[in-house]
Amino acid sequence: MIRLATDVGGTFTDLVGYDERSGELFTAKSLTTVQDQSIGILDAIATAENKDGLRTRDVTFFAHGGTTVINAITERKGVRTALVTTAGFRDVLEIGRGNRPDLYNLHFHSPEPFVPRHLRFEVRERLDAIGNVLVPLEIDDLRPIIDRCQAEAVEAVAILFLHSYANPEHETLCASILADALPGTTVCASHEVARQWREYERTNTVVLNAYVQPIIRHYFERLESALTRRNLTCPYYAMQSNGGISTFDQAARSPLTLVESGPAGGVAGAARIGSALGESEVLSLDVGGTTAKCSLIHDGRPTLKVDYKLEHSRIAPGHPVQVPVVDIVEIGSGGGSIARIDERGALRVGPESAGSAPGPACYGRGGEKPTLSDAILTIGVFDPATFAGGNMHLDRQKAVDAIATVAAPLGLSIEDAALAIIDIAHASMINALKLVTVQRGHDPRDAVLVVSGGAGPALATRLGRDLTVKATVIPPYPGIFSAWGMLAAEPRADFRETWFSPLSQDALGELARRFDELETEAIAYFATGEHADIRFTYRVEARYRGQEHGVFTQLRRGDDINAFAEGFHIAHERAYSFRLSKSAIEITTLHLEAVLNGPVIALPKIGTTSASAALTGHRSVYFGDRGWVSCPVYARGLLAAGQSMLGPMIVEEPTATTLVQENQRLSISDAGVLIIRERSAEAG
Repeated sequence: MIRLATDVGGTFTDLVGYDERSGELFTAKSLTTVQDQSIGILDAIATAENKDGLRTRDVTFFAHGGTTVINAITERKGVRTALVTTAGFRDVLEIGRGNRPDLYNLHFHSPEPFVPRHLRFEVRERLDAIGNVLVPLEIDDLRPIIDRCQAEAVEAVAILFLHSYANPEHETLCASILADALPGTTVCASHEVARQWREYERTNTVVLNAYVQPIIRHYFERLESALTRRNLTCPYYAMQSNGGISTFDQAARSPLTLVESGPAGGVAGAARIGSALGESEVLSLDVGGTTAKCSLIHDGRPTLKVDYKLEHSRIAPGHPVQVPVVDIVEIGSGGGSIARIDERGALRVGPESAGSAPGPACYGRGGEKPTLSDAILTIGVFDPATFAGGNMHLDRQKAVDAIATVAAPLGLSIEDAALAIIDIAHASMINALKLVTVQRGHDPRDAVLVVSGGAGPALATRLGRDLTVKATVIPPYPGIFSAWGMLAAEPRADFRETWFSPLSQDALGELARRFDELETEAIAYFATGEHADIRFTYRVEARYRGQEHGVFTQLRRGDDINAFAEGFHIAHERAYSFRLSKSAIEITTLHLEAVLNGPVIALPKIGTTSASAALTGHRSVYFGDRGWVSCPVYARGLLAAGQSMLGPMIVEEPTATTLVQENQRLSISDAGVLIIRERSAEAG
């Protein structure tokens, strides 16, 4: 009865297995194989078999998260895709919203659409905004489109008709005709992926879903075949961007739900840790080899982003998609992020990464450029001999030589240059953490900070101190925590549909009826019968009359109009800092969150030993103005529940190294979770 999860990152592929009967854990790490990610997964499984005695024949559950979808999109390596749309709307993808994020950038240009204009086709048909047929679908218009798709070797066709979210009749008919005429070609209709208004966003969504659908289907088929050959035959699940899991078949039908698959696993794990600690407000930070990713768990649930945009930046509008995605801010500050001096003589860190090949200089794989990992090693936090449980020996001299390439031009010592690299990465992470808290109307002082990733715990306590969080928390197996988090995720599906109505008591009654219909869809999706143990959360997007965009607020069954209105006012004030209590409210969108209750990874209690038994030695760490400070080093696996120690100190484990600052107190929970608080907070 082993539950197994793998997470494919930009640098490493992580594996965690959990035996539900004995509580035994299996862990492994392998380098990501970019050319075929399934190879890295099999390498990790082989490592766990040889190292921990993983028994693949006993695996009854397999969860997988990775970067296949996001890589195909960002690298533009999807399939040749065509778009069939309502006459007059061929150029929606190109026109977009007509705005630009960097107003005074005269060199701005809109991103290139994923479907070229000569593969965007128009069909005569028209519905009104509530779904009434104004112009029937002209089937004859499809004949030249079919011929053109065959001539152009199109592999996927996306269908988007105006207002089809209100009535999918025309899309359904068109999809049926195209599927019959183009066997072997993926046909994807927008109502199957998104049933929300805003044609530009919906067009992007269906196009990108079709663009990657054949790739993810083939990838899952290849992975299933490889796992079967390794005697691992069980239900296979994919980690979704909403913080839940779905079967491979379900994910292959809507692959865009996997766009932030890996990072969402870490958020699910952080929510599990928060629940175990009795904390409903949790800040999650995962510092991997390539990027750092942060998110907020509010009221015990991951926060979903309403307006998710792929490749969005300060100067790029990105590609908006209508799929539920955990609100994750991602920055190019990971352990492999390269430090350099720019043309103005300033030190920069990231976003370019050394990745897994050649990797940081200290890996000894040919990398010569200084990275964040090289800097952490240089100031003494990492132990070259025990890094990654001793499976990977680090070369400190190579790290020092790499740091020297930026130290000399800056006129700094090697140690100060290394600390400067860490300071810049630290500032970037602080800004990212404030983006998901302060700029979303949340106070980080109300939250605990759960930090994971191979480099995260080395930086965690200083981040927690600067944010003044309630506590900084290092979960079990932080270096492979996204994979661990996948074992904490449950099957989940989100159902959204647009429905416009002024707020009234009658409208709330209609809302209840529509949510009942969505519940029926959810039960059918999970295929578990009417008495399935499903948790439903009802959310409604609303706005003040005259506004363009709204905010989501939770609806509780039985709420009257006053209770719902007050909940909306609170949500609006949190988002925009004001409320218009006397203005009329309009409902725009329904969102049903459906979670199938299932087993999640347990947090078994650890044994009791003395602190001296866990002490393995001392190591000097460079703290800048305070110079080199000798710090006791403890083996995390030997720390006992209830122990409490004052920093500075280092806690080592196979997947990460935690640095505790001076005047911080480390406490060990019953489940072995590391909890670090400021000593001054204790006195208060």
